[in-house]
Amino acid sequence: MSQDGGGQGRYPGRALAGGRYQLRDLLGEGGMASVHLAYDAVLDRQVAVKTLHTELGREPAFRERFRREAQAVAKLTHTNIVSVFDTGEDEMGGMTTPYIVMEYVEGHPLSSVLDEDLRQYGAMPADKALKITADVLAALDISHEMGLVHRDIKPGNVMVTRRGVVKVMDFGIARAMQSGVTSMTQTGMVVGTPQYLSPEQALGRGVDPRSDLYSVGIMLFQLVTGRLPFEADSPLAIAYAHVQEEPVAPSSVNRALPPAVDALIARALKKNPNERFPTAESMRDECLRVAASFQAAPPSIVADAAPTQSGAGVGSAVFPPVGQQPPAPTGPAGTPPYQSAPAPGPYGAPATPGPAPAYGYPQAAGYATPPAGYGQQQAPAYGATAGTVVRPGGGMNRTVIGVSALAGLAVAGLVVALVLNSGTGDKKDNNGGGGAKNSPARHSAGYKGPDTTRTIDKTECTEPAESYNDPQKVRLPDFRFKNIKSVKECAQAAHWRIKENPVDENTWGDGAVITQFPLQGTDVDPKNVDIQLSVSTGNP
Repeated sequence: MSQDGGGQGRYPGRALAGGRYQLRDLLGEGGMASVHLAYDAVLDRQVAVKTLHTELGREPAFRERFRREAQAVAKLTHTNIVSVFDTGEDEMGGMTTPYIVMEYVEGHPLSSVLDEDLRQYGAMPADKALKITADVLAALDISHEMGLVHRDIKPGNVMVTRRGVVKVMDFGIARAMQSGVTSMTQTGMVVGTPQYLSPEQALGRGVDPRSDLYSVGIMLFQLVTGRLPFEADSPLAIAYAHVQEEPVAPSSVNRALPPAVDALIARALKKNPNERFPTAESMRDECLRVAASFQAAPPSIVADAAPTQSGAGVGSAVFPPVGQQPPAPTGPAGTPPYQSAPAPGPYGAPATPGPAPAYGYPQAAGYATPPAGYGQQQAPAYGATAGTVVRPGGGMNRTVIGVSALAGLAVAGLVVALVLNSGTGDKKDNNGGGGAKNSPARHSAGYKGPDTTRTIDKTECTEPAESYNDPQKVRLPDFRFKNIKSVKECAQAAHWRIKENPVDENTWGDGAVITQFPLQGTDVDPKNVDIQLSVSTGNP
């Protein structure tokens, strides 16, 4: 929200809430929202009013969710958070328009601050970037304590006042946009900005606070290098890069950066949430520690630095030539991505995995029981945050990708490696029950046996949840982390066809379903269902 004025015209006679909020200068505008400087006639003060001018204003379910989210955000009181004063809806241009009344911040968006540093130095000085990032994390720490995940952290949603105070805005708007039964969510639309999406957001999974920390890592990379770690011509390619590609070291772009900055950003950008910082507070502490550990120096940008990742592989991976299977993606040393063991707890104690969360990763210490509101399953796709507005003259960084494209992305292996093993027949389990088909008779060192307590009831298949969109279809159950024996019994009861593909991993144990395609929650014809499952062999 660029609140540094600019006086892009007056709007006499336009007011909200029965004339209380009188709209004045347009501070910023995008495809889904506008921000005006306004006068609060009741309290005699200047405020910023954000109005959403999309078809969502016609949706009662969305307006109710938008109101509840605004009320939750209004409870956030912190120096580094833009305060929310009021919310409501009014008629504008013949359309019901939700609006939020916020604190008016005299300053500039962080994106403008970065632009100025780019002109002067080629990037933002590292000490300055770390301190700004620490303030952003202080705001997130408060919101996370209250169960609010921002979901759209980026420079355009961070303000810097004339006195240098950092303020984060637009809490709750992304969540409101992607929640509720609206015409937009029914078409498989989720909000976010592709360049800053966490891998779990790109996969359409639910999120927890560590998703915000990934976005903060992307933002910090951009501040200290002047570029984004993943750039491409299409949002789909960018999303692919978030999930599959590793960013270059920031110091390969900015030689003035010490190794500690590289290490900090590398940890924040881990694909597996368990390997990131466990909390915003811990990441903030590390930012401040690193900022105090080196002598401040101006950026030294390498003119011919290696290009950042582009997601170029998405073309052949998501849309392989006819007759070819998409490659099975792998992580370091050929291991499937996201299958590493849970990260150690904050004090070095190993974190034992608890119940499988909605977003599909073993839990790290500190999130054994996610707070209320974390981890809801989301429809796979991306879109634009209604509340994000860039500086005047700039465009909104927005993109909407259809569900069909995301389905292709899932086929490419954006979840754990889906090993398509042609010529593998349906063989009986040779390991005494519960194991994946074709599991070797001899187990490798580190083998983990089956957990037969993780089961799915047959009624999940014989009486599945109905589709939101098509009365003739149902939503596919979630088979992940269930023992394959119970999954097969469930599918057989509904006359669904299953193909199993073994995957070496020893986090969940022999016979545990690791991934499924179609994804859980996908609309399917209950009379014609083919499911591909990757199933753990229990071997590392």
